[in-house]
Amino acid sequence: MGFRDDFVWGAATASYQVEGAAYEDGKGLNIWDVFCKEPGRVYNGDTGDVACDQYHRYKEDVAIMKKLGIKAYRFSVSWARIMPGGTGEINPKGIAYYKNLIHEMVENGIEPYMTLFHWDYPYELYKRGGWMNPDSVQWFADYARVIAENFSDEVKHFFTMNEPQCFIGLGYRTAEHAPGVHAPIRDTFEMAVNVLKAHGAAVKALRQYGAKDIKIGYAPTGTMCYPASDKPEDIEAARKLLFACPDNPEEWTWNVSFWSDPVILGKLPDDLVEKYGRYLPEITKEDLELMHQPLDFYGQNIYNGFEVRAGKDGKPERVDRYTGFPKTAIQWPVTPECLYWGPKFLYERYKLPVYITENGLSCHDWVSVDGKVHDPNRIDFLQTYLRQLKKASEDGVDIRGYFEWSLMDNFEWAKGYFDRFGIVFVDYNTQERIIKDSGYWYAKVIEENGENL
Repeated sequence: MGFRDDFVWGAATASYQVEGAAYEDGKGLNIWDVFCKEPGRVYNGDTGDVACDQYHRYKEDVAIMKKLGIKAYRFSVSWARIMPGGTGEINPKGIAYYKNLIHEMVENGIEPYMTLFHWDYPYELYKRGGWMNPDSVQWFADYARVIAENFSDEVKHFFTMNEPQCFIGLGYRTAEHAPGVHAPIRDTFEMAVNVLKAHGAAVKALRQYGAKDIKIGYAPTGTMCYPASDKPEDIEAARKLLFACPDNPEEWTWNVSFWSDPVILGKLPDDLVEKYGRYLPEITKEDLELMHQPLDFYGQNIYNGFEVRAGKDGKPERVDRYTGFPKTAIQWPVTPECLYWGPKFLYERYKLPVYITENGLSCHDWVSVDGKVHDPNRIDFLQTYLRQLKKASEDGVDIRGYFEWSLMDNFEWAKGYFDRFGIVFVDYNTQERIIKDSGYWYAKVIEENGENL
């Protein structure tokens, strides 16, 4: 027992974080191109203008993946590189870039997993209201059609969107991410409903215009909950809290159920309607039907979680983390249990095959005197997390694949180049790539299909 024989061992990146070439070959502006130029928004004034220069170095990066035995690469497409205005005109050089990247992957035995949207919204559409505009649903569907018509001959696996919790919550509520707007709660719900409808419309377009055998999923995120003990009441408390909507309106976007129940179950979560009904726009039966399109798999980005127990009143309560609790360089807690209980609870509720679409950590990495990058903390982290994922697989959770975040160090949004998540080190001054110890370790895990974790 262990992982499936056909388990997909992958690595992931996103277009704005690695591509660079921000103003080349007819690409249009996206909201991150604009946001990064505003003083004080991004650490050190960093931008994704060059990033890892994958636009020019994709062959080198694919060769590294092949060397490590990586079976699949989850990458995202820059919407504004394909359609500079976000809708209408198609940029042939943008199409050509992704065709070349995909062909290079396929030639080297690496399966492409394409994400349509990983946060870099076209600026021209943002100026027309972005996700607030009801036309945004059709804009995204039109974009999905272009993707299907141009790439589904070689790409079989698609994700519509990555982490709507973040691009709405951090982009339009806390203003930490592009476009950096503090929108009213009512507006964020308006946008969120359009996002869910856009997801559904994109699924329909991909199926209508794509090759017959394509598979489609979705890649939200969330902080997982794991029980303080094996007592049934603690397990139930953790399950309940995972799918609960937050009480604090400031944090409403950070939840699992609003972003996944309509998409997979075809209905809004009851507690969200109860807590936030006054902010919700009208959602019709037809809207819910559009959101609720058949999916082939469910992606989830999982980094950490909370320990939960049943309180004296029977209600779920978080267990305080002890003094000196382990944490990564980005100050996120180290909680490997989340990669057992998270997929287990999600699979029980949604009954779709699960991919872990992101998991990894930021470390304080540097090139040592021997010219190598030694990152034992990352190896230890990945080993403890993957052991938990393996256990979930053995306990009947249908886990199809794992995408390590990230293939390479890259532009980490508002943190700029401060954090290094990669299993490949990038020297941003020279663009030299150095495979870290964790990269070689991951290669061995892949070779053994996780048998010796």
